[in-house]
Amino acid sequence: MTERRHLAVIGAGPAGLAATLAAARHGTRVTLVDAAPEAGGQFHRQPAAGLGARRPQALHHRWRGWQRLREGLDQYLAAGLVTHLREHHVWFVERRQQGLTVHALLGSAPERPVEVHADAVLLATGGHEQVLPFPGWTLPGVVTAGGAQAMLKGGLVLPGRTVVVAGTGPLLLPVATGLAAAGARVAALVESADPRAFWGRPAILTAQPAKLAEAVGYAAELLRHRVRTLVRATVVEAHGDERLTAVTVATLDTEGRVRPDTRRRIDCDTLAVGHGMLPHTDLAQGLGCRVDGVAVHVDDEQRTDVPGVWAAGEATGVGGAALALAEGHIAGRSAAARLSGAVPDPRGWAGAARSRAGLRRFGAALDEVCAPPAHWAELVTDDTVVCRCEEVTGGAVRRAVTELGAGDVRTVKLLTRAGMGWCQGRMCGTAVAGLAGCPRTAPGGPFARPVPLGVLARAGQDDEQHGRQHDMK
Repeated sequence: MTERRHLAVIGAGPAGLAATLAAARHGTRVTLVDAAPEAGGQFHRQPAAGLGARRPQALHHRWRGWQRLREGLDQYLAAGLVTHLREHHVWFVERRQQGLTVHALLGSAPERPVEVHADAVLLATGGHEQVLPFPGWTLPGVVTAGGAQAMLKGGLVLPGRTVVVAGTGPLLLPVATGLAAAGARVAALVESADPRAFWGRPAILTAQPAKLAEAVGYAAELLRHRVRTLVRATVVEAHGDERLTAVTVATLDTEGRVRPDTRRRIDCDTLAVGHGMLPHTDLAQGLGCRVDGVAVHVDDEQRTDVPGVWAAGEATGVGGAALALAEGHIAGRSAAARLSGAVPDPRGWAGAARSRAGLRRFGAALDEVCAPPAHWAELVTDDTVVCRCEEVTGGAVRRAVTELGAGDVRTVKLLTRAGMGWCQGRMCGTAVAGLAGCPRTAPGGPFARPVPLGVLARAGQDDEQHGRQHDMK
């Protein structure tokens, strides 16, 4: 066991699980590090065991795929080839002369520092939701679309009784249908894109029949639950004093601007809103990996440009669970081969590579069709809070540009403190860039999450005095 080369996989979603199983299957010892109490990531989030869910499969699609991943993980855990570190929040990956060290915090306050030493690291850190601001978006009762889904899947609770689901992107469909099936009244599904634009891409649609069948299934569920669907529409304002009571929606013209005299008010106690996903690149940036736009750059083997570091799944570009599985499989096999000293044979993952290529094309088309409205920033008033952590308004961001001469996001941040709070710009970065008229870049700092100074002071010191240490070498 001690002679086996060691791979640390960060993230136990579809990409991380696929990579773990592929690497373990080819003889590599794997430590799977994840922040959640159970494997599955956001896509396969499971209800807490204490809730006693009788039919958890009702909350998921692709349940059989999850069962295969779970059974495979259990098999390698029992064989001792995989170690699963649950509730370990990775904040930094350090390159050292003898390999790489994953720094994590275990549990909640008081958190314990943990170090995992490995020969290579595979980043399967997933993505996070993008929410663009509008008047009233900080009211209690306004949640992200993924947040509403997490409450239902993980806690078996509804975010509200009467819900509007709004924004853009494929996540809105399972959120709306899942909430409706669980007993919420979904007053409207408000999609700013026009899904009919996909019909102009017949080759991409016919190449992905499973995706087409999935969309048809969601459409049937929306009809069955009598969910009113508005396309080319957006939420322009959320109303309420102490909490949400209604939203105003309006239709959009072909340029993405609100059409005059189309506003309508919809009563609701919850708004689940999201405008697509963005990759988590913090750890990759901390390692010095190349980032193209907002995604980690990888080659055909899912290798980054930093030796010993692979990446797979949403971190390399948002494309859904099926793409994450394909990328994770390729990355795991590549890492296993190279750690054993062999040259990887691409024929071993030819099927996954074909799947990856087609799904990437589909994802690119989806990104184009479901892009946020081009003129969303016109809805942000000067009084609208843009950066929630530091309570910076849209007016403050605009004044930084027009009156103080800021020409990039970093200068806006220095002048207004937008992005200096707890989330370090992960929530507001896109909005600040859009209001400032600057290119969007991947947010991030030296660490992937806030870290107590005491942990930094102790990092690398003797483990017997400072927390648990998992040294697999």
